[in-house]
Amino acid sequence: LYYDFMKKEKFVTGDARRKDKDAREKTSGLVEIGLINDNRTITEVGQLLLQIMEKGDFQTDNYLNTSKDSYIYLKQLLKTSIKVGENIVRPYLVLAKLLTELDYLTFEEFTYLLPLATDSKSVNEIIGCIRAYRNAELSIEDIIYEKLIGMENYKIAFEMFNNNVLTEELICLVGMNRKSRNYDKPYYDLLKNLIGVFCYKENEKVYNLFLATKRINQKLGVLWRDLIFSRTTSGFIRKNGIKSIKSDCVFRGMKSEKEIKNVFFKYMHVYKAMATLQDYFDLNRRYFNLTETFIFEDNIVKFDIMPKYFFQDSISSLYPEAFQENKYLKKAVSLKQIFPRLIFDKERIYSIISDDLGIKIESVEQAEMFIKEERYRRFNKLIDRKFTDNVLLKLLGYFEVRNDKKIEAIVTDEADIPTIFEYILGIIWYKISERQGEVLDYLQLSLDANLLPKTHAAGGCADIIYEYEACSEYPGHSLLIEATLSEGVNQRRMEMEPVSRHLAEFLLKSKNPFNYTVFISTFLHKNVIADFRSRKHVQYFGKDDEVLDGMKIISLDTRAIKKIISKGIKYGYLYKIFDKYYKSEVSLPEWQRLLIEEATKLYGKTVAD
Repeated sequence: LYYDFMKKEKFVTGDARRKDKDAREKTSGLVEIGLINDNRTITEVGQLLLQIMEKGDFQTDNYLNTSKDSYIYLKQLLKTSIKVGENIVRPYLVLAKLLTELDYLTFEEFTYLLPLATDSKSVNEIIGCIRAYRNAELSIEDIIYEKLIGMENYKIAFEMFNNNVLTEELICLVGMNRKSRNYDKPYYDLLKNLIGVFCYKENEKVYNLFLATKRINQKLGVLWRDLIFSRTTSGFIRKNGIKSIKSDCVFRGMKSEKEIKNVFFKYMHVYKAMATLQDYFDLNRRYFNLTETFIFEDNIVKFDIMPKYFFQDSISSLYPEAFQENKYLKKAVSLKQIFPRLIFDKERIYSIISDDLGIKIESVEQAEMFIKEERYRRFNKLIDRKFTDNVLLKLLGYFEVRNDKKIEAIVTDEADIPTIFEYILGIIWYKISERQGEVLDYLQLSLDANLLPKTHAAGGCADIIYEYEACSEYPGHSLLIEATLSEGVNQRRMEMEPVSRHLAEFLLKSKNPFNYTVFISTFLHKNVIADFRSRKHVQYFGKDDEVLDGMKIISLDTRAIKKIISKGIKYGYLYKIFDKYYKSEVSLPEWQRLLIEEATKLYGKTVAD
């Protein structure tokens, strides 16, 4: 039943052979973090989260400056523990410990080394290993191997491998493949060719060695080829033979089969571990991202500003519980109930920030201002790096043809496509407005710590409400931007009434006659344009018999937006054109055609130029 429900709601596609198994897999993560029970009924915490989602109220209500839903996820992950062998470990607390000790983790360290910290002793070892790795004293492979070879089963396998005649059966036995020993058969051919090329100088076997790595599946084969060859194309290796071997290949200079076998054993198991850990990188990132306390950017994982100083101040109180279960996992309790000794000492934390950054923070207001300024610095950096004009033009094209996979690959797969459309339009309008105004507040979206979209706020208002202060080009006003990807009859049914109602209610409340709406879609239905244009002459009746005599709604499609971007047209010019055509008496369809032509014909170089 649950699988059928998920399929109906388009959370899954296709037809599962084992619906019950698929449904359990899809919901197992919700059990682990305490949102549902083992029998898939919703817990207290799950109910609380649902209430927030239904209200669409994500506004921050905590000292860490995270949204309400993310604060719930933070408390859940602080409580969440997993079993690793005989150990109980709370991953969030271990990551917090590493970040307070090391300041940051690279993606490599996050992927391969963080999961190796499963008890107090190994946490200390991994911290030391990471410091050694950063000083080029150890490699990632060395650190992983030391962890593996310390386990009894790997010690036994290593002894067996060295004390028996090399056979395919032996390789399959010491490979310890969890699915089937047969998966390890290709390693026998790989090792025989390694011995031939490096021990017995059989240069004619170099290409056979390359083919042997090709028979190792997917990521593992890539890792082996990168270890051995300077370039990994078939033609290059066939042509260059022994010269295609890396100058610093670990097998170079080895004179005995035993040497090669020892190194082979190391990399066979290290690469298997690395491939598995790579598979979990994205899942781990998604879980930690739920809390809005971490930033994943520029190949670095670090705490966001306020969480950094909060955990720096409190880790000594939290860490002792990192290797035991928490009894409140499925209960909606306060942070203090989770950690009785944990108190957000704002004066102390503000003092730490002030000393560390050389700025003066003495109040909540100053802290919030500092956090806001830091967010805008990062947001502008994100735009410069990730959302150049060329990228925005590509994205608008992908929205027009609904190439959702390309959109998700560029922006995020953590939000639905309509939400991403609003987010991208917000960035575009921010650039059109010459990056003036507090666009992160204007977007009616919940953003993650990386300032990428998560969810849309509840309905009842415009998608984006942009505020403009009075200047020589226009009076002070609010611009309501309404965005949709709906087309045809759906656009008429879904947009005509809500768009005009949002503006009318906003005008009645604000009492500012200069406020207006821009409606943006990949496609504009003629009757939608006509309806919005007619609102200039239509009365709207609000509560208590308030009457509004007309309103201004301008319709633009994404093709017009692309021209505006390409020609570098700014808002001051657009406002004058919109106002000119709002006041004009030209009839449709000529009115819409002339408005777009004049709004997009301005001077300036195109992006292509």
